[in-house]
Amino acid sequence: MSSAAPVRCEGCPVRDQAVCAALTDEERAALARIGVTREFARGETIFAAGDDSVACATLISGAAKLSGIDAEGTERIVAIVHPSGFLGQLFAAQVDHHAVALTDSRLCLFPRGGFEAVMAEHPALLRSILDRTLVDLAETRSLVDLIGRRSSRGRVAGLILLFARAASDAPCHSSLAFDLPLTRGEMAALLGLTIETVSRQLGQLESDGLIARMGPRGLIVRDPAGLETAAG
Repeated sequence: MSSAAPVRCEGCPVRDQAVCAALTDEERAALARIGVTREFARGETIFAAGDDSVACATLISGAAKLSGIDAEGTERIVAIVHPSGFLGQLFAAQVDHHAVALTDSRLCLFPRGGFEAVMAEHPALLRSILDRTLVDLAETRSLVDLIGRRSSRGRVAGLILLFARAASDAPCHSSLAFDLPLTRGEMAALLGLTIETVSRQLGQLESDGLIARMGPRGLIVRDPAGLETAAG
């Protein structure tokens, strides 16, 4: 984790999509004064389950996962957070999931108490948090639906489509070229598959001309319609 730096809203790539977008410039400046920006390396823990809930954050760049450990000691990924996403639990005493950087990531961090105080003064921020919660709930439902599909091909194809939508700057169009935020092992853990099955399905999707892999993480969607069909 890097040393803290002041929050600078000017030029922030997610200022129009993050929860603070609901604030005026003056209100945003007041929020920025209580926050800091930090960089987290890939694999670094942002929040740990069981810790006191003392901070919250907006993801500026990179990607993060929320996960827990089940009774058998297996990691269960419950959400993927993309730029402009919100991390942390407001009005809670403890954090109930691990938040870990999937790639080198930059965040705006705020003390939870200070953030809640700003929300109390500016209802627009509270409404924005509620809207973000609804978006997160919809994304969770999409993941549940994805995991519930019987076909391993459909699960892998559907997950790629979710990543493509999240990587796009335009809400109506998916990105056709992006880096996968998860390793194959993490994809397997999320989808309830083995690493071998994920690798086999990625290879089959590539052989069918639906995707192309570029290096260890890069991926190109060559046939969006075909990938939609594969997802079911």
